Amino acid sequence: MTDAYDYSDRIGRVEPSATLAISNLAAEKEAEGADIVDLSVGEPDFDTPANVVEAGKDALDAGHTGYTSSNGIPPLKEAIAAKLRGTGIDASADEVIVTPGGKQALYETFQTLIDDGDEVVLLDPAWVSYEAMAKLAGGSLSRVDLAPHGFQLEPALDDLAETVSDDTELLVVNSPSNPTGAVFSEAALEGVRDLAVEHDIAVISDEIYERIVYDAEHVSLASLDGMADRTVTINGFSKAYSMTGWRLGYLHATEEFVGQAGKLHSHSVSCATNFVQHAGVEALENTDESVEEMRRAFAERRDLLVELFDEHDVDVDVGDGAFYMMIPVDSDDQAWCEAAIEEASVACVPGSAFNAPGFARISYAASEERLREAVDRLVSNDLL
Repeated sequence: MTDAYDYSDRIGRVEPSATLAISNLAAEKEAEGADIVDLSVGEPDFDTPANVVEAGKDALDAGHTGYTSSNGIPPLKEAIAAKLRGTGIDASADEVIVTPGGKQALYETFQTLIDDGDEVVLLDPAWVSYEAMAKLAGGSLSRVDLAPHGFQLEPALDDLAETVSDDTELLVVNSPSNPTGAVFSEAALEGVRDLAVEHDIAVISDEIYERIVYDAEHVSLASLDGMADRTVTINGFSKAYSMTGWRLGYLHATEEFVGQAGKLHSHSVSCATNFVQHAGVEALENTDESVEEMRRAFAERRDLLVELFDEHDVDVDVGDGAFYMMIPVDSDDQAWCEAAIEEASVACVPGSAFNAPGFARISYAASEERLREAVDRLVSNDLL
C-alpha cells in the first residue's frame, strides 16, 4: 500500500541520524535480553546533579509551567551571558537565544544563514547532524579532512586555506570535537580567524563539550580579535551537566543575528521549557564540583582505554576533550560495527557516519568495568 504524501525535496536530502540508529538497535537488542555494551551513545552516564533536579522541582512547585518570553527567561540569559564573559566573549543577555537543546540552536543558525547553493565548510570527521542541517537549508558542502593530521586542525590549516574562498558562507568548528575528542589549539583558531576575516565568512563555534577538557585549554572562538561579529557560539547543558533529557541549549551572536534567528525560534518552538530554564540557572551557577567530578572520571576512562588498546597494539589518536575516541578498523567500518554488535554485543558508530571511513567511534561514557568488557569482547571476536 502506498501513501498519498508528496514528500519535499529537502527531506530527501538527508538520512536518519546514524548515531541514534545504532543506539536504537542496541536498545532493541537489550529489550530482547541481550547484554549489550553500548558505546554508541553521546550521553554522560551520570545522574543530573541533585541540586539541579531540586531546582527543577522547585520551579514546578512555584508554577513555572507556562510559556516564557521566546528567547528565554531573563535570569537564565543573564547567567549565560556571565558565563560567556568568563570565557572572554563580550556577551550581553540580549545576544542570547535559549533553545530546547543545542541541536535546535544549530538548526536555527543554519536556517538563518544558509540559502540554496551557499557553501558550508565542515572539518572532518564531523558530527553527523552538521551535514544534514546544511542540506536541509539548501547548502552545498565542502570538506577538510583532519584524519591525516591526527584529527587536529592546526596542521591542516593549509588545507583549510585551499578550501575556503570568498564564496564560502559558513564554516563549522567543533572543539572539543565529536567524534574525535580533539581540542583545537589557539594557533589553529587564530588561523580560522584569519581566514574568516580575509574571506568574510561566518563561523559556527560548537562548544557543547567545552567543560570536558583534559590536557589542553579550551579557547572560545568568539573571544579572538575580529571574531565577535562573525561567530555564532553554540552551547548547552546536556554534556557538562548530564542534562540530556532536559533539552536545554543556547546560541550567542550579535543582536542583529538574534533578531533574525528569533523569527524562526518564535514560529517553531516558541520557547524552551519554563521550569527547565530555571534548572539551567542552577546548573550554571552551582555545579562546578559536580562537573569536575564527571570530568575527572572521563579522563580516567580515556586513559584506561588508551592503556587497553596499547596492550593489543591498537594505535589511537588520543583526544583532549569530550568522551569519544576514534579507533582504526577495517576499511568497511559499517561491516565492522555490524559485526561488533552482532558477534561481540558491543555497539559502536561507523566512522563513515562522520565522513571518516576506516574508523569506529566509541563513547567512554560508561563504567571502567564495561569498557574493559567491551575491549575483551572485541578482542575475543577478532575485531581488534
